[in-house]
Amino acid sequence: MFTRIRRLSNRFFNNSRTVNNEPLNKVSLVVIILVDIFILINVFTGLNNISEWHLSPTQAYPCYSEWNNYKTQTSKNKDYEFLRSSLPYGSNEQKIQQRYQDAEIGHLGKVSEICLNYGESKDKLNNPQNQKIITTINQTQDKISRLEQANATIRQQYDSTLLEKIAGQSSGNSINQVRAEKAKQELRQNSQKIANLKQEIANLQNQLLTKPESVNLLSFIKDETKFNQVAKDYKDASFWYPSIQLVLQAIFLIPLILIALLVNNFSQRKGYGLIGLISWHLLVIFLIPLVLKIFEFLQIGVIFKFLFDIISFLFGGLVFLISYVYILLIPLVGFGMIKFFQTVVFNHRIQAANRIQKSRCIRCAKKIRPQDSHCPHCGYYQYVECHSCHNLTYKELPYCHHCGADQNSPNLEVN
Repeated sequence: MFTRIRRLSNRFFNNSRTVNNEPLNKVSLVVIILVDIFILINVFTGLNNISEWHLSPTQAYPCYSEWNNYKTQTSKNKDYEFLRSSLPYGSNEQKIQQRYQDAEIGHLGKVSEICLNYGESKDKLNNPQNQKIITTINQTQDKISRLEQANATIRQQYDSTLLEKIAGQSSGNSINQVRAEKAKQELRQNSQKIANLKQEIANLQNQLLTKPESVNLLSFIKDETKFNQVAKDYKDASFWYPSIQLVLQAIFLIPLILIALLVNNFSQRKGYGLIGLISWHLLVIFLIPLVLKIFEFLQIGVIFKFLFDIISFLFGGLVFLISYVYILLIPLVGFGMIKFFQTVVFNHRIQAANRIQKSRCIRCAKKIRPQDSHCPHCGYYQYVECHSCHNLTYKELPYCHHCGADQNSPNLEVN
């Protein structure tokens, strides 16, 4: 196994820095590296763009987050707080339903119909009358804040005045502007004003809560059937979204990989060294993001969810065991891929047979004449002595083309 890996790595580096079996000069190598970096950046940019082509769960179900927040709140005044947060500062802003629908432009997928109805209900709430109520409440709250601040100042001076009175200091020498009796009177008046203003706010809040559009919106958001449907669809979308992203990214990369592979094979057959070098670099650059995205998918995709469910069912909270599973599985998968490419895709015996049929060098695949025993391009010796008839036969082929002896069984005698 290690011999094969070493052979593949040697072949990889040889293809990456040689043209027609000649090493690249330093300037050419720098140019190739800069081109590789530029292309790699653009590949990752394209992958990021195409991964966002399909609507994300947040875009497809834009109402889920704030709907779920409302459901989890426990405050008594949560209905009013929700209505208040649903009213933007200005009525000229873009409609919520329209903003939800705009997410579909240039993307695959559809926005949830329930969320669109949810946005329509919120748009009906946003009218000048309700905006005026919110503005009045805010102004009244500002008045309460100013009165409370004034009370805090008066209390501070009142306490100081009492201390001065206890100490027997005359009012003419007092550092405070408000006497104790007057301070006490102002505190009562301000407290009464605050109570009245709070009652005004409560009346305005009730007025907002009883508006038909508010009742409809609150009735909509309290509908458990609709919320459960949105929550289920959102979780399903979140489960499948990484898989959809991987498929889209594969659609982006696979044509590039196939084109680079075909150009590389064509250039190898025709002996176009520079084109072969560039196409080889492109092939490697296109494969790197694909491998990275597959590993990223294994951490968050369907396979991760499947393993997570199994381990959670068998071992409870020992979720770290997923890392052990990956540590065991990934090397096995890697070994299987190496074995597959080595024995099927890049099998040296199959490659040798194809090259001999086309009168090409067994090693470098360059065109040679049938009578050439050594390749004039790389110097590789093309023949080996048959152990049975002792004539020269092609290397890497299973049988001698003179006597038909099996070259893999040196002790077998031919009758």
